[in-house]
Amino acid sequence: MKQPLGVILAGGQATRMGGGDKGMLTLGDSTILGHVIARLEPQVAGLALNANGDPARFAGLGLPVIADSIGGFAGPLSGVLAGLDWAAEQGADHIVTAAADTPFFPCDLVPQLIYAAEQANTGIALARTPDGRHPTFGLWPVALRDDLRQALQDGLRKVVLWTDKHGGTIADFPKDAAFFNVNTPDDLATAQGML
Repeated sequence: MKQPLGVILAGGQATRMGGGDKGMLTLGDSTILGHVIARLEPQVAGLALNANGDPARFAGLGLPVIADSIGGFAGPLSGVLAGLDWAAEQGADHIVTAAADTPFFPCDLVPQLIYAAEQANTGIALARTPDGRHPTFGLWPVALRDDLRQALQDGLRKVVLWTDKHGGTIADFPKDAAFFNVNTPDDLATAQGML
């Protein structure tokens, strides 16, 4: 499998944080999103940001910004679809997604997802820790983008229902804290301490 492209999912509404782009909140000497970019960029062949609204607010990042093609905040799968459509234009076979609010995910996320998919002879792999699956951290084949588009148009919103249908596998990671995500002001304070 050739090196996938990376897509950071930032299309949510951040309601528990009071709205806005929580990835742009300061964490240490960077932003939450800055930490996510620093972890994902070395693992992928190229990187884009999935976000809705005015893309100019992310101009300083120097990344392509791709919006959901399915309206009405259809959840993370619509961000995956946007990423798959972008990757198809680049001639890529797969993408790996990461959530924009999860600054400490593993530095070997991509190779572990690829290894799990190859061992299971499937195109889809999701990250899992002892506390469960992390469906915004996954390896996704571009070849399934039309199937995903149809599923979303039919009302599907739950990631694992779609991945299980397509024989998705899991890549196990030992530490729950690796996928700690910042949803509330208290979480941001916790993340500052984790730095």
